[in-house]
Amino acid sequence: MIEYGRNTLGPGIRIFDPVTIGFPSRERLGSRDHPGTVIGRNALIRSGTILYCDVLIGNDFSSGHHVLIRERTTIGDQVSVGSFSVIEGNCRIGSFVNIQTMAFIPTNTDIGDHVFIGPHAVLTNDRYPPARGPALRGPELDDNAVIGAHATILPAVRIGEGSVVAAGAVVTKDVPAGHLAVGVPARFRELPGEMKR
Repeated sequence: MIEYGRNTLGPGIRIFDPVTIGFPSRERLGSRDHPGTVIGRNALIRSGTILYCDVLIGNDFSSGHHVLIRERTTIGDQVSVGSFSVIEGNCRIGSFVNIQTMAFIPTNTDIGDHVFIGPHAVLTNDRYPPARGPALRGPELDDNAVIGAHATILPAVRIGEGSVVAAGAVVTKDVPAGHLAVGVPARFRELPGEMKR
């Protein structure tokens, strides 16, 4: 394990090298004593994972291989992040969240509790790239939201509580709570009874 800064690792943690913990953000480059990564108990960190400084992770966390979690991100308890997923920093992720393989979570994203994000899902935070328009703002995923495989969520879009975004959908506007978003661009309909969580 390669460590930078001051890291705190909880009891029962299992790390499979090579893993990097506390990697300095741009503003902390050259610092030897910066706040590193804090990880709760019983984490499983698989090889290739890089955790930046100023990251706070709760208990029972697990990462797949080659996961990247950038600075100033907070993650709750019992969160799983799949292989090759990227969390770009300044994000808040709740508890009991499952992020599948190769998902992309951009800077300034807010994810509630009991959220599922399918493989290859892409969340975005820049409405007019690369025009340097409004400040970057990622989506907001309320509790119990489900994002299907290969779905794309545009910047500042809110996925309401208990809503489901179908596989391959492109969501351009807020999804009301308890609805299904399907298609390109996504259209909304009431969530079928068998899909309600």
